[in-house]
Amino acid sequence: MLASILKAAGLRTAAVGNIGVSLLDAVLGEERYDVLAVELSSYQLHWAPSLRAHSAAVLNLAPDHLDWHGSMEAYAADKGRIYEGNRIACVYNAADKATEDLVREADVEEGCRAVGFTLGTPAPSQLGVVEGILVDRAFVENRQKNAQELAEVADVNPPAPHNIANALAAAALARAYGVPAKAVRDGLRAFTPDAHRIAHVADVDGVAYVDDSKATNTHAAEASLAAYEPIVWIAGGLAKGAVFDELVAKSAQRLRGAVLIGADRALIREALARHAPEVPVVDLDRTDTGAMLQAVQEARRLAQPGDTVLLAPACASMDMFTNYNKRGDAFAEAVRELGAGT
Repeated sequence: MLASILKAAGLRTAAVGNIGVSLLDAVLGEERYDVLAVELSSYQLHWAPSLRAHSAAVLNLAPDHLDWHGSMEAYAADKGRIYEGNRIACVYNAADKATEDLVREADVEEGCRAVGFTLGTPAPSQLGVVEGILVDRAFVENRQKNAQELAEVADVNPPAPHNIANALAAAALARAYGVPAKAVRDGLRAFTPDAHRIAHVADVDGVAYVDDSKATNTHAAEASLAAYEPIVWIAGGLAKGAVFDELVAKSAQRLRGAVLIGADRALIREALARHAPEVPVVDLDRTDTGAMLQAVQEARRLAQPGDTVLLAPACASMDMFTNYNKRGDAFAEAVRELGAGT
């Protein structure tokens, strides 16, 4: 999303890092860039003590990869490394105080600013939303009184709440680099999400089937679940040390039913029993790749017209699939088979 905005501003750019092309390949390759949009994982940040970004953002801080990092404190410290040495702006989520705390603790260059993003009305030094408009009160003159219109919520694809927050974070990083407001709008309009990120696969018998296989942790799954209602939820996989009580408690009222797959599905089943005992649950005792077809068939049985069958596993995929892409592909293929059989 950030790269699309930078490109709309006429800059030579690419999205690199933890999303495909490595940062080193981009830097050492023949093509020359003005600026790079870089995603870094907590693992990469752990081994990057000398990182000095122009500007950086942490979108959220929620338990993930605790089996590798050892504790929430260690995980947070590694994510916070992205702010070290920032020169222009440290972008944080105003709805997630932990991200602001990481900014406060960072050793940045003199003059680097803290810039928040919010789905509500922005305060000075924030970007936010006012009556369906994405606005900037950080990179404007007299930000106490002025705001710059950047884009409409309808320019964000898809306009789910967490994706609007993504757009605001990307816009903040681009504005920190000096990108004009028009390029933010044009870049958001031109942006097409990668596969397996709340992607609508098909409608079958009045039920929407949505692939968010990229939701590999509880925080991502919570955002995905918040975008739809009612939902038949397909979840499970490798938990990576996560617990699911908060996720289930927050999402229980949205659930029509749940279909569980994968090695650690019992953790989700137990959380559902505690916090959503009235929700029917299908527990598939199998971890082969063919389980996805059965999961989709069971979800269809639970769903009613107007519902959404949502693959938002809240877990990693490696117990059953090579990666989350293969898991999402299996879901999409199962949905197509479902549609072909109607």
